[in-house]
Amino acid sequence: MPSDDRGAHWPTTVASLAVGAAFFALWFWLLPSWLGFRVDAAGVARWRWIAAVPSVLGFAVALRCVWDFGRTGHGTPAPIAPPTKLVVVGFYRYVRNPMYLGFCVGWVGLWVVFGRASLAAIIGVCLAALGVVLFVRLYEEPHLRKTFGAEYEEYCRNVRRWAPRMRPWNQ
Repeated sequence: MPSDDRGAHWPTTVASLAVGAAFFALWFWLLPSWLGFRVDAAGVARWRWIAAVPSVLGFAVALRCVWDFGRTGHGTPAPIAPPTKLVVVGFYRYVRNPMYLGFCVGWVGLWVVFGRASLAAIIGVCLAALGVVLFVRLYEEPHLRKTFGAEYEEYCRNVRRWAPRMRPWNQ
């Protein structure tokens, strides 16, 4: 039997996908030249194209997480319009931060494919990763604890921050 709010999730799902698309577009526009990505197929060793597989999979994980924020969480990945429900579906049943991990795998894969990173870019990426870890620890997690209370605490006890579980967690 269909629920009464059957279509209520669509506005937030669309908003989440719009925010996700803007985020993807921004980073694909800003980062490639800064990270030293240049398309030069003749100079790229053929084996490096294998890294496109984890790259595509990583970005697919991130996109699925954006979808889950809108569909299940009734919000977006942007802190100005966060989910109103705790998102514990899909990849979030395995690890607490799959969107960040998906982006990381995606970008590392692209870096391998294009393979022209400078020392400055590597240092910048390490600093950005540290920034993400600090953002998660100092802002996201306290905010989620405050917003979702015991539900989030139970989730934290059962699902690790960065290392995925072998089996999905079921509440």
